[in-house]
Amino acid sequence: MKNLRFFMAAAIITLFFVLAAIPKNRPPLSTTPPSAQSSAETSHSTQRGAAAPRAAQPSASEQTLFDDANRERAKEDLPPLKWNTLLASAAHHHAEIMAQHSAISHQFPGEPALVQRIAAAGARFSTVAENVAAGQDAGDIHYGWMHSPGHRANILDPKLTALGVAVVEARGRIFAVQDFSVAVAELNFDEQEKQISALLKQSGMVQTNQTDNARKECANQGVPVGNRAMSIVRFEAPDLSKLPEGLERKIHNQLFQHAEVGACAPIQEMNFPVYRIAVVLY
Repeated sequence: MKNLRFFMAAAIITLFFVLAAIPKNRPPLSTTPPSAQSSAETSHSTQRGAAAPRAAQPSASEQTLFDDANRERAKEDLPPLKWNTLLASAAHHHAEIMAQHSAISHQFPGEPALVQRIAAAGARFSTVAENVAAGQDAGDIHYGWMHSPGHRANILDPKLTALGVAVVEARGRIFAVQDFSVAVAELNFDEQEKQISALLKQSGMVQTNQTDNARKECANQGVPVGNRAMSIVRFEAPDLSKLPEGLERKIHNQLFQHAEVGACAPIQEMNFPVYRIAVVLY
C-alpha cells in the first residue's frame, strides 16, 4: 500500500506507564520501548490466526477510551469516530499478546503487521493507524496519549473515520490498543459498478446498460472480436470515491463519449482490501 507508512513513537509517563503510536503515513518501526524490554523478555512463539472473540459490548474501560477520543475531537469541531467491531476485534487480539509479553509493541516476533491484522479481522479500509499503551487505568492512558504528539495526532486526525478499542488487564495494570481506520464500505459487484458509473456520469460520459464486456476485461478474459471498444482502463483501489488519474486523463481528452463498467475479484490476495474495476471506453 503505497500511501501507507508508519513509525513508532514511545514515551514513559511514570514507572508504570508506557505508550507507543503508529501514526498513518510513516515508515514502520517495530522496536519495543526500552522500559518494556526491561520488564519482560520477548517470546518468539506469538500466537497467529484470527482475532480473539469479542464481547457484544465494549468494557467500561474500552468505552471510556472511545468516548474520551470523541470528546477530544468534539473540542476541535471534528466529526466523531464510529465504533467498529472488526477493528475492536483486531485490537483485542493484539492487546492479549501485549499482556502475554507484559510489554508494548506494534508487532511482536511472528505476529502479522498492523495492516495484515486488521485485514484478517475482515475490516475494509484505505488507511489505518494505531495507539498502544500500558498503564494503571484508562484515564492515565488517555492523558498520556493526548500529551504525546503521535498519539494525539491519531486521535485528532480529521481523515480517520472509525475506531476500535481493546483493554486487557494483567499483573496489576491494563494494556490498551486503539485501532483507527478510514473505513471503506463492503460493496458487491453491482454496487461497485454503480459507484464508478456515477463518477463517470459526473464527468460527462454516457453510460451503457451493459456490463458483460467490461466484466470480461476486468477478469482478463478479453472483449469479443468485433466490439467497438477503443480504450480499456483496469485499476485496483481500496475505495471507489474517485476515478484514477489515468482514466480521468482519457476522459478529459474528449476522444470517448460512452463507457461500460465491470467489476471482478482482485487477481491476487492483498495485505489490505481492494476493488478491481475495468472501464471500457467507446
